Amino acid sequence: MKTLLSLFLLCALNAPAQQHINTHLKKQLDSILIVDQQYRSNVEAILEASDPHIKDSIAKAMSISASMVVPYLMELQGNVDSTNQLFIEDVFKKYGYPGKTLVGAPTNEVAYYVIQHSDKISKYIELIRQASKKKELPFTLVAMMEDRYLMDNNQEQIYGTQGWRMPDKNGNMENFIWPIKDPANVNALRKRSGFKTTVEEYAASLGITYRVVKLSELQ
Repeated sequence: MKTLLSLFLLCALNAPAQQHINTHLKKQLDSILIVDQQYRSNVEAILEASDPHIKDSIAKAMSISASMVVPYLMELQGNVDSTNQLFIEDVFKKYGYPGKTLVGAPTNEVAYYVIQHSDKISKYIELIRQASKKKELPFTLVAMMEDRYLMDNNQEQIYGTQGWRMPDKNGNMENFIWPIKDPANVNALRKRSGFKTTVEEYAASLGITYRVVKLSELQ
């Protein structure tokens, strides 16, 4: 009996500690995800929509001129993003990346989105990579951050996840997929990396007719 009891205690001591979701942190992160999109979604809707009445209705609701809608919303979103970023950086210091083990899914994606919408990608991209390697975060999100990092540094992206908007030669605003390093093989790479759509299908979901754009065209 004594031998069995000793064996039981030994197994209990050597067993890995059971991981529990940090419900308090999870609730905080879930709230952050809501405000992360608070004004950004409206700006994207205005920029992508062909109906000018969307901007007019927002201007009326906010009692500002239509021309001020986008910069005003972007200013408000910038303030929200700054606050969210400070909170997430404190979380990183205390817990490392708050992944699936700590806060569950899809809450494990919240910190990623805050950094993706910040100017701190270069500082935290390695932390994001490591979280994915540990299966705490989907690799497709890491791929999107890799592409954003390259685009921000005026380099060709890898996975074709980032779009851009600028005037064409006639002065009309054009939406397009940022130049891709290997456009001929990007769809095969996307499939291996876990993306469910081709770059053409992804572009279409953004309202973009896909075409191969070279970096030299943007100089």
